[in-house]
Amino acid sequence: MKVLYDNQAFSYQNFGGVSRYFYELINNSNNLFEFDIPLTITKNEYTKLLGFNKEFPVKFHFKGKNRIIDYLNNCSSIKNIKTGNYDLFHPTYYNTDYLKYLKNKPFIIDVHDMIFEIMPQYFKNNISLEKKEYFIRADALIANSQNTKNDLLKIIPEINENKVKVIYRGEIFPNIKYKKPSEKQKYILFTGQRGGYKNFDNFIKAVAPLLIKYDLELFCTGQDFNKYENEFLENNNIIKRSKSRFLSENELQDIYANALLFVFPSLYEGFGFPILEAFASGCPMLLSNSSCFPEIAQDAGIYFDPNSVENMRSTIENVILDQSLQDSIIKKGFERLKFFSWEKTVKETYKLYCDVLSK
Repeated sequence: MKVLYDNQAFSYQNFGGVSRYFYELINNSNNLFEFDIPLTITKNEYTKLLGFNKEFPVKFHFKGKNRIIDYLNNCSSIKNIKTGNYDLFHPTYYNTDYLKYLKNKPFIIDVHDMIFEIMPQYFKNNISLEKKEYFIRADALIANSQNTKNDLLKIIPEINENKVKVIYRGEIFPNIKYKKPSEKQKYILFTGQRGGYKNFDNFIKAVAPLLIKYDLELFCTGQDFNKYENEFLENNNIIKRSKSRFLSENELQDIYANALLFVFPSLYEGFGFPILEAFASGCPMLLSNSSCFPEIAQDAGIYFDPNSVENMRSTIENVILDQSLQDSIIKKGFERLKFFSWEKTVKETYKLYCDVLSK
């Protein structure tokens, strides 16, 4: 069996949840199937780990460089799709231009979330129509949680429920040995993007008085604070208590492990990799009571209403003050993490590949 992936997630992300998922799927396949990723230029960190090292010949950044890379990689994907030298197509995102070249080849598509459909107000470029075309035409669909599947079927009821398979993502930091810190450090952790539905503003309103009251700091991962965020932190009197920076995977695990606690206030997620990151790092986690969160974390997290600043603040404060509750969450997190493995993800995905090809 030969599976053709495409360039999309690997072209559009240097790193991130979607491209990380496809990397893990391929990296843990153990020769169950052949694969091809048509990349002319590599800028994604995960494909570099797979041995793709075709760097752009001009090292420095210039205006339009990313568009050139995306164009070359798109052309490469279209060329490979046209050849028909594969058994099954598994696109990594929703560029509908690719579908016209498929002819009669079967394909499977992932439903990462339904955020564009549920919260369109947060997006300038809504890809709902592209997603819908993929979902309706696909031979099978992979939902990353039961919540995502339920959202999909509610929003696009013409999809046959039997075509949708729930397959969870795998563990995080599988090759990094957990190092228990001698003592937790005095910071609260926030990871990933901070705009729109990530609910960063409500989180800051909730946590700012607690940082001051208990002499704590805020550590954010990702890009530097932008002008709006700096002003917002300043207005909440915590600019000097807050920092943000990009981290390697090793550094990220340490940041989780040493955090007093991790807060995940997002209004909506399809799966939520940070949940598994916190589990794997022995970090007490507080998270929204919405979307997939209760399904993925179950009793290994403490929940709050993401739309209520007061409820978020009181929940965070309760955990700050209760060491036994922190210890209990950590213990439950390690147990819950055992449910998620890339070996299981690959096994279930490979079975779905076989089922589609046998029809």
